[in-house]
Amino acid sequence: MADALEASEPLASALRPRTVDEFVGQSHILGPNKPLRRSIEAGRLHSMLFWGPPGVGKTTLANIVAAHSNAALEYLSAVMAGVKDIRAAVERAQQRLASTQQSTILFVDEVHRFNKAQQDAFLPFVEDGTITFLGATTENPSFELNNALLSRSRLYVLRPLSDTELAEILHRALNKLGPHYELESSALDCLVAHADGDARRVLNLLELALQLLEEGESCVGLTHVETVVQDRWRRFDKGGDAFYEQISALHKAVRGSSPDAALYWFQRMLDGGCDPSYIARRMLRMASEDIGNADPRALSLTLDAWQAFERLGSPEGELSLAQALLYLACAPKSNAVYQAFNKSLEEVRGSPSYDVPLHLRNAATRLTKSMGYGAEYRYAHDEEGAFAAGESYFPEETAGTRYYFPSDRGLEQKISAKLEYLRKLDSTSSQQRYAVTHSKEGDRK
Repeated sequence: MADALEASEPLASALRPRTVDEFVGQSHILGPNKPLRRSIEAGRLHSMLFWGPPGVGKTTLANIVAAHSNAALEYLSAVMAGVKDIRAAVERAQQRLASTQQSTILFVDEVHRFNKAQQDAFLPFVEDGTITFLGATTENPSFELNNALLSRSRLYVLRPLSDTELAEILHRALNKLGPHYELESSALDCLVAHADGDARRVLNLLELALQLLEEGESCVGLTHVETVVQDRWRRFDKGGDAFYEQISALHKAVRGSSPDAALYWFQRMLDGGCDPSYIARRMLRMASEDIGNADPRALSLTLDAWQAFERLGSPEGELSLAQALLYLACAPKSNAVYQAFNKSLEEVRGSPSYDVPLHLRNAATRLTKSMGYGAEYRYAHDEEGAFAAGESYFPEETAGTRYYFPSDRGLEQKISAKLEYLRKLDSTSSQQRYAVTHSKEGDRK
């Protein structure tokens, strides 16, 4: 491998592991007696799906599986291939099976990019044993793959490589390249830090650093690495799993009143290229869903922060969003508004369209007034305490329904106490009206 740098093949490809023992990482599925390792060593083929971030060994594992099973490997990239390519690969598999009895593995990289019709195109041949399906995806297969395909494949989740595993890959690479190459410890640490769990990236960075060595130099130092490493790269896809996982973590940190964790995920998303306006929109949701009337200022403060960001622009405006985010995380929490909204929506959608009671209707014309619209309506401002005790504002069929149950936190403590007081006034008024009604009925008898 000493001439690998002079070859046209990238270092990451030239040093690709050929056996399970050479493979670094994924010990949870490739360690001794682990399921995938046992399957590979026994040469037992079954349809598999490798799900994980870039550079963790999905394609390498497909090659190893094929090599250990003596199966032919058909490679398709869902980015470039179509139904025609799938059919051609299936035809070759059929011919191979008929002439030599050799089985075929169809490896589909980025399989989540195939639409339903494309996935359906090779499904029958998976079912009849013409091909063994191996798929690789960086996206959640539950959302991206047909249920029929998922049910016929065993899912293996691949994890980002640890710093120790990345360091091992670098040492192996240097050993294979030859004894005349060295790597300073500070340079190694820098490479590992910037790889972010991606083996392909760490090897690509090493290759670039090696190309900077002058004639006679053999040691890659921190200066070489810092030259090839620009901005720190993160696993973040604005439309992918990482995006939704991180915004979920941010939201849960705010809900859990953890300002430091909320700030961490906020910075992770910004560092990954997320539009700050998206985070601001989600923060408005948090203000209503998780804080609500426990601290109504949270909503207006978040909106103010968003407007400040739009006026200041990036990167200065992010500080305003961070200020609001910390306020949200530290504010008293209540999901009472959120629950009341959902409960009322559920009931409205599941109930008949009850008529508006006559006393609540607006008597806008002489006709509607003659029909009793607005009759017996009690104007709350004319009542004691501006509250018409005993009045109902529901349809008769749903009178007395409750959706909103304020928490015992923040402002909702006072809201809860006030509503309880008003309910007692309603109850007293109803009892008095009941007594008067029955008294009049007795007089008439």
